[in-house]
Amino acid sequence: MRKSISKTTKFKFLISSYLEKDFHSSLFWKGRVALYSILKAIGIKQDDEVILPAFTCVVVVNPIVYLGAKPVYVDIDPETFNIDVGKIEEKITSKTKIILAQNTFGLSSNLEPIMEIARKHNLWVIEDCAHGFGGTYKGRKNGTITDAAFFSTQWNKPFSTGIGGIAVTRNEELAEKLRRLEKEAIKPSVKEELTLKMLLFVRRRLLRPSVYWSALKVYRQLSKWNLILGSSQGYELEKPVEPKDFLKGFSETQAKEGLKYFEKVNGKYRIDLIIKHRKKIAGLYKEILVDMGFEPPYEPEYAEHTYLKFPLLVKDRKKFFQLAQEEKIELGDWFLSPIHPIISNFDLWNYRWGENPVAEFASCHIVNLPTHDGIDENYVNRVYEFLKKNRDEILGCRVGVTSNK
Repeated sequence: MRKSISKTTKFKFLISSYLEKDFHSSLFWKGRVALYSILKAIGIKQDDEVILPAFTCVVVVNPIVYLGAKPVYVDIDPETFNIDVGKIEEKITSKTKIILAQNTFGLSSNLEPIMEIARKHNLWVIEDCAHGFGGTYKGRKNGTITDAAFFSTQWNKPFSTGIGGIAVTRNEELAEKLRRLEKEAIKPSVKEELTLKMLLFVRRRLLRPSVYWSALKVYRQLSKWNLILGSSQGYELEKPVEPKDFLKGFSETQAKEGLKYFEKVNGKYRIDLIIKHRKKIAGLYKEILVDMGFEPPYEPEYAEHTYLKFPLLVKDRKKFFQLAQEEKIELGDWFLSPIHPIISNFDLWNYRWGENPVAEFASCHIVNLPTHDGIDENYVNRVYEFLKKNRDEILGCRVGVTSNK
C-alpha cells in the first residue's frame, strides 16, 4: 500500500516548483531559524563577519550573534530603503564571510553589483526574502539568484502559515546540510500546534481594520510576555542569547495553512492573486500621493515591487500614529530603529548609533500603509481623506524628498 505524502512534503515541493524546478527547500519553525540554518550550513563561526543593511529586524541579527559572528551594518539607499551597494566594499575585512541582501517592503536589492562584489572577495550572498516572496529581480523570482535565501511566513508576510520559515538554495552541498539540520530540528510541541491553530482561527475570523490598533496592542504585549507565538518573543528583544529550543522544525499545521496559497483560483495561484491585489492597492496609494504633490516610492527598472508594505515618511511619527488611531486607520511601524524594534542597548547587537544616518533618519520617520487583502478601494478612500486632512505631517516616500507644492 502506498504511503501517503505529508502536507509538509507537498508544501515543500510547491515552494521549490514555484521558485525554480532545480531548487531545494527546507522548512523551519520561523524565518529566523531558516536564516540560522543557512548560516550554520555555510559554516559561520566565532568572529566571522556578516554584512547586512542597517534597516532590518533584530530577529535577523540574532542568528548571526547566536553563532558567535559579528553583524556589520551598511547604510541604506535613501530611495529604495535597501542596502546602499556603493558602501558595501568599505565594510569588507579579512573576516567577512557573507553579504545579506534584503527585500525591503517587497523590493529586491540590486543584486548584480552585490554578486560582483561577493565574487571579487570570495563571499557568500544570502537574500533576505522575508518581505519579498513573489517579487522579481530582472525577471527572476526573489530568492533564486543568490547562493541561498530565506523566506518568512509570519502573520504579516506575503503569505502566512501563522509562523514559519523557508530556506532555499540550488547549491547541492548546502542543500544537503540544510536537510540534515531540518531533520535534527526539534519537533513543535502539541501545545505549540494547538496555540497556532487557535491564533490562525482568531486571525481569520476576527481581525479587520476597525479593530487593528487594539488587537495589535494586545498581541504585542502577549508576545513580549512569551504567552503566545508572537513575531518577536520577549527574550529576543532583551539580549542576543540563543534559546535552547531555537532550532525548531516546521509542523503539519503550518503546512496545511501554507498549501491554501497554492490552490488555483481561475487558473491562478492564490498567492499570485494576493500579490496582484497588493500591487493594485499600492497603485491607488501612489495616485493619491501624486495628486497631493508628493513623489511616490521609487521603483527601479530591475525589480518588480510587490509592496508588502507601502512606505511613507512623516514629520512626527508618534503624533501621526495617534491621529491614525483616533480615526481607526491601520498603520505599520516597520522599522522603528535600524534593528527593529530595539530602541536601546544597541551595543549588544554591535550597532553604534550615528554610523548610518539615512537608516537612522528613516527609522525615526517611517510609517507603512497596509496593502493586504483586507484593504479595498473604500478603505483606500478613507486613507486618502486621512492623508489630505493631515497633509502637513507628511514628508514623502523617499529620504530627503518632500512635496514641491
